[in-house]
Amino acid sequence: MAYFTLNEDVKLYYEVHGDPNGKETIAFLNGVMASVSSWSMLWPVFERAGFRVIVHDFKGQLKSSKPEGPYSFAEHCAETKALFEHLGVEKVHLVGTSYGGEVAMKFAILYPEMVRSISVIDSVSELDPVCEGFVVGWKILCDTGDGEQFFWGMAPSIYGPEFIQKNWEMLSGRAKAIKGNPDGYLEGQKILYDTFAQDVTMTDALGEIRCPALILCGEEDILKPPKFSKIMAERIPNAEYMTLPGCGHVAIFEKPRELESAIFGFVMKHCAPYEG
Repeated sequence: MAYFTLNEDVKLYYEVHGDPNGKETIAFLNGVMASVSSWSMLWPVFERAGFRVIVHDFKGQLKSSKPEGPYSFAEHCAETKALFEHLGVEKVHLVGTSYGGEVAMKFAILYPEMVRSISVIDSVSELDPVCEGFVVGWKILCDTGDGEQFFWGMAPSIYGPEFIQKNWEMLSGRAKAIKGNPDGYLEGQKILYDTFAQDVTMTDALGEIRCPALILCGEEDILKPPKFSKIMAERIPNAEYMTLPGCGHVAIFEKPRELESAIFGFVMKHCAPYEG
């Protein structure tokens, strides 16, 4: 658990797990409302396999700095690259959900020499009016200043109905936890929403991604539905595509075991050749 200082305005919170000298490195990139703890059900399998595991909060997120925005995906990529270089990472597998998946694709476009593979969960490379409408609604919820009200207002747009029904108590706990987040959390969210809305369009550049890519999407995702993942899978050369039945937008919570199997198998297939 540490902070990486880029400049006087930006400090990124990060954690490194697993083998610090592992031959393979994997980094998990957060969704916009998430933090490093969101990956706790997915990274341990890589730790057991001897990987070095990196998680961090983007600027604007929970434990990192929140300078004025909006930002850009290129900025997030440059800052993530600087963190990797600080940690001595030369090649990395990237796994990103939602906003983090969009950063992963942009990173693979900008810094192809660093990327072994990308796994992109519930993301988009362009917008439609429905997705834009959700973002507008979330900004209005942020303006209430009440984290619990914010959570319940946006929850139906990101969690599948079956998951909500079965996990009401857990979600109630998450709502209370967000209410207790430090001052600035909701303002940081608004900056990230503006960044997403203004800068996520990258469909025309997806053909520049040359690393292996796995595209995954919840079948019941209404925020970023499968039509967007299909666009990405069609435009990225040799991409693999999977849908997750009975799953909404937050697959990392709704279907963690299925994701674990799919992503672990995909990443292992694309590790560097063994040199024994």
